[in-house]
Amino acid sequence: MFGGTATALITPFKDDGSVDEDGLRRLVDFQEENGANVLIPCGSTGESATLSHEEHIRVVEIVRDQAKHAKIIAGAGSNSTAEAVYLSKAAADLGCDGILSISPYYNKPTQEGIYLHFKAISEAIDIPLIIYNVPGRTGSNITADTTLRLAELPNISAIKEASGNVNQIQEILCKRPKGFEVLSGDDGLTFPLMGMGCDGVISVAANCCPRSMSQMINLCKQEKYLEAREIHFKLMPLFNDLFIESNPIPIKYVMKRLGYGNGRPRLPLTELSAKNRPILDMDIARLGLI
Repeated sequence: MFGGTATALITPFKDDGSVDEDGLRRLVDFQEENGANVLIPCGSTGESATLSHEEHIRVVEIVRDQAKHAKIIAGAGSNSTAEAVYLSKAAADLGCDGILSISPYYNKPTQEGIYLHFKAISEAIDIPLIIYNVPGRTGSNITADTTLRLAELPNISAIKEASGNVNQIQEILCKRPKGFEVLSGDDGLTFPLMGMGCDGVISVAANCCPRSMSQMINLCKQEKYLEAREIHFKLMPLFNDLFIESNPIPIKYVMKRLGYGNGRPRLPLTELSAKNRPILDMDIARLGLI
């Protein structure tokens, strides 16, 4: 349903700090023209944490309106179950194809609390829900057992796995029910995970190189792994450099160079430091992104 190349879109801003709606529309066009088949506004890369509810819903609305054929999965997570339900219902009302919902952060619920959180969201909407496991941001892991338990609920359709725990991901792949998709949440691990049976990626790097990411994923799906590996190795320096500072700081700098937004995230995130800009500039030049 959502396998392939999904881009975790940045939210471009103007110099006055407001959402650059024109830049966002151009970014959607750029993604669709270069092979991305799923677009995800208002995830971590889209700075959902510092968007107001009104901005959040408006960004999703713009992406939904501008997209011609890509599926739209709205970021709709929160550490408050009630707030996550509110954002999820708003995404459903806008006609999104599904939602991406992060595991509750900061308050560190038990596995039972995580299960009940996602169960409550799934029961409140009638569109598919993708679980997002990223312990590095949330402070807690969704175990394989909890993921597999959630996978049995009717409209929980997939997981974005960004734990970096390959053994855990393999267990989910081995035991998942039919139709439950596993999506890589880590660009650098996507190629090996595709070889294990993952269905696609939710990618940061695809903001700036959707064509290359789409080509790599499509080659993996055709089991042309030697050709896919060439693309993987070509992109590996970029994958690493996009996390030289906290995401989305580096990708926002790259996207500014490509003409999308002013390159500045909202506080408490800061603009890419001067010492690291040459590193991303080299990636841009090496990959011919401009």
